Amino acid sequence: MSEGPLYLGFDLSTQQLKAIVVQSDLNVVYDAKVDFDQDFGSKYKIKKGVLVDDAEGEVFAPVAMWLESLDLVLQRLQDKKAPLNRIRGISGSCQQHGSVYWSRQAETLLGGLKSDKALVDQLKEAFSHPHAPNWQDHSTQRECDQFDAELGSPDRLAEVTGSAAHHRFTGTQILRLRKKLPDMYANTSRISLVSSFLASLLLGTVAPMDISDVCGMNLWDISQNNWSEPLLELTAGKDGVSELRSKLGEVRHDGGGSMGGISNYFISKYNFSRDCQVAPFTGDNPATILALPLRPLDAIVSLGTSTTFLMSTPVYKPDSSYHFFNHPTTPGQYMFMLCYKNGGLAREKVRDAVPKSSNADDTWAAFNHHALNTPPLDLKSSTDRAKLGLYFDKPEIVPNIRAGTWRYTCDAATGANLQEETGQWEAETDPRIIVESQALSMRLRSQRLVTSPDGNNKLPAQPRRIYLVGGGSLNPAIARIVGDVLGGADGVYKLDVGGNACALGGAYKAVWALERSEGETFDELIGKRWKEEGAIQKVGDGYLEGVFEKYGAVLGAFEEMENRILKVAKNQ
Repeated sequence: MSEGPLYLGFDLSTQQLKAIVVQSDLNVVYDAKVDFDQDFGSKYKIKKGVLVDDAEGEVFAPVAMWLESLDLVLQRLQDKKAPLNRIRGISGSCQQHGSVYWSRQAETLLGGLKSDKALVDQLKEAFSHPHAPNWQDHSTQRECDQFDAELGSPDRLAEVTGSAAHHRFTGTQILRLRKKLPDMYANTSRISLVSSFLASLLLGTVAPMDISDVCGMNLWDISQNNWSEPLLELTAGKDGVSELRSKLGEVRHDGGGSMGGISNYFISKYNFSRDCQVAPFTGDNPATILALPLRPLDAIVSLGTSTTFLMSTPVYKPDSSYHFFNHPTTPGQYMFMLCYKNGGLAREKVRDAVPKSSNADDTWAAFNHHALNTPPLDLKSSTDRAKLGLYFDKPEIVPNIRAGTWRYTCDAATGANLQEETGQWEAETDPRIIVESQALSMRLRSQRLVTSPDGNNKLPAQPRRIYLVGGGSLNPAIARIVGDVLGGADGVYKLDVGGNACALGGAYKAVWALERSEGETFDELIGKRWKEEGAIQKVGDGYLEGVFEKYGAVLGAFEEMENRILKVAKNQ
């Protein structure tokens, strides 16, 4: 390890708090984590990091648990002999959409922390609400309907805020809590996102929200770069707009630089330097795209329990079926995101229905065999009809369709004559079709944002590179089919950062914030220092001429299939 400055990145997720220390050259030198269930499960009665009220549809986390976790993760770094006195800058990633409610004593308590006491003991009176709503919360359907209606339609709301109304978004949470807990709301001095909450603890004063994370609230007018007055009025009432503005505070427009020095509490207790600076924290999804120097037209596909498609783009073309955020570091750039509930679990359900192979030790062997030996769209001959399907183990977000399985066929050359299959086809066909269906949905919704990656329009519009992360990235069949459908002129790559993409994104953000030269962008600085060797591995060719075009021919039929199912669902 060099003797130069170090940088600390946090990731406060649903189930863990991670801390990663990197050098200026981006090499990881120390790490530590707190697992909420293992370390605090019995104390806070949580399961998978949260508490659940099924009757209300509420999912939330105890704020006190997060306070204890920050002390504990720093203690674990100390136990590993991490030289915290050499840390020059700190940033981080936190679960998006959660909110924390500060009391009127918060600033005084934050500014007067003593190193001989724990955070949790000193900040008991710093919060007007002991719990933080979690992104899994689904208690706000009524408020979502109000948000969609306020500006006229979900599409118009998406045009202004980057997204239609969603249960997990913070604006609807604030509206619901203001009505449900009016005394709590009245006693709230400031409202933080989880990212600005964690930054506040380190600063010793309530930190501003980040320009990217604020887009996960349905309250920020992205084009106007300011709070939306009509949506503030809906949330706070006509006479409460100025009060809500005060509670939300100013938004930090620069994703880099320093918000201030670290609190004396951490200097005295953990030997941080007085020169250590706190840079803006952001949400977990924005932080993911900071885990590597992502170029325009590069895409990240996260293949975990859920499936997420992320891309950086200079084009702002919002739609109610997906999300746009301001880029966390680069003004004028945006982050495009698709989020699907049905990812790994839906694939596992199909896997379990396939007759098992002789290789009993590999639970995916039969799935992969049939996925790779079934031709694209199951077109075995020129006269075959293309097979399309939707496999929703849970009600889906995009499109908003109930749980179920649907199978259709259409003309392979034109997508015409779409017909629902009355029976099931062979279980061996489903492995290929489910992965195709998940990738076709991504391609359908991202097609307006991609161009020819060669600049000469010799190649069809598609991503330049596709980076796969999450458990599904380890599966060669899934990687191959994702590339077949989405393309990827430079190939498909597995991004090997373990489960640390968000924490790394935070650490890299700290490096850029403190070491950037005048006008130097995040991608420029990190791009000079980031090493592909050991971080990525090519796992697929991506664009294959003829194969990519086959999927393009049925893309309209895939959209028509979704619309038919949506129409039936609305009429039921």
